[in-house]
Amino acid sequence: MYPSSSLSGRGRRGARPMFSSRNRRPAREKTIDPQKFINKAVAPREEVVYEPTHTFVDFGFDKRLQFNIDSHGYVHPTPIQDGAIKHVLEGRDLIGLANTGTGKTAAFLLPTIQRMVEKKAHRALIMVPTRELAVQIEEEFRMFAAGMQLYATLVVGGASINRQLSQLRRKPQFIIGTPGRIKDLLENYDLKLDGFDVLVLDEADRMLDMGFIRDIRTIMSHVPEQRQTLFLSATITPEIEQLTTTILKDPETVSVRKGETSDHVEQDVIYVNGGKEAKEAKLVELLADPEFKKVLIFGETKWGVQKLSDRLNKQGFKVEAIHGNKSQPQRQRALNSFKTDKVQALIATDVAARGLDIPNVSHVINFDAPKQYDDYVHRIGRTGRAGARGHALTFVTGQPRPER
Repeated sequence: MYPSSSLSGRGRRGARPMFSSRNRRPAREKTIDPQKFINKAVAPREEVVYEPTHTFVDFGFDKRLQFNIDSHGYVHPTPIQDGAIKHVLEGRDLIGLANTGTGKTAAFLLPTIQRMVEKKAHRALIMVPTRELAVQIEEEFRMFAAGMQLYATLVVGGASINRQLSQLRRKPQFIIGTPGRIKDLLENYDLKLDGFDVLVLDEADRMLDMGFIRDIRTIMSHVPEQRQTLFLSATITPEIEQLTTTILKDPETVSVRKGETSDHVEQDVIYVNGGKEAKEAKLVELLADPEFKKVLIFGETKWGVQKLSDRLNKQGFKVEAIHGNKSQPQRQRALNSFKTDKVQALIATDVAARGLDIPNVSHVINFDAPKQYDDYVHRIGRTGRAGARGHALTFVTGQPRPER
């Protein structure tokens, strides 16, 4: 048996402060040169294809796990999976560096499930920056762990905490959640993490961008030092390097990152003279084009995203909005409608920019240009995934600079 992970049913012992570390964001650039939003050098389709050194069968997974892998048509691992799975199976700490949309989730889920089957690991805590990514990982877990008597609980804000408490009392092998809600449960509901011997930080760069560093360090102080730590990120910064040196022990590094932006995403800008009405008129013109089949549109504010969604719906377009003022069920319904092609466009704040695996997005439109280039990189990473051709357009107010 593992150490206790029971939770008290007591209410909160103290009110949450009005401002917390996770509400603070780092200082941002004021503007980005529009030329950075242009990239016509789209890689040709006949580029060299990565040839994995393994198939999934080669890893020696439990027959039930292998059956689930086979059932979903997976034969050859992606580069990050090919490089990372063997190290995770060996119990090594890992730094996995890969662009979004490259299969990082399976790279840590599959070997961790296998190690639990072999009784080499007991429980895993997976931390991610957003509720949507947590839901996505839980869905993949259920797919891979079907019929294996392994269970996961989602621990995220915007959902019923009482339901989460009830599920946690059953001692699931996996907890998948966001730092804010996990810290809340630790401090106010006596969540115990002393039985967790696997710690996963997925989209670690985004969690640091969002100001979660203090929450992460608080949570890690409750997890045993004798553990396996898996650290997944799309970028590596001095702050991330400093964090990895303090939480990982003799890690293996698997890096399959490509350039700052996807080679398969053709990027351009659309100059608009006038205010928001002119921008909306141009957006309507684009959405009426049959090539714009599945469009992810980014706006700056929750209020602006919702208003834009409402106006487009009134004009007959099928769109949904996702932002922080929506409840978790509302956000999930909007995402599902977009994923299943029930709506043409999803309008979002940056909450949807990282980690989400939305298949076949034809275009990303930055209705409001991002203030920070790193946000731009992750926004446009929603298209051109898995080697497909993608398109990204960024609205810029004014006239293009004359060529010299």
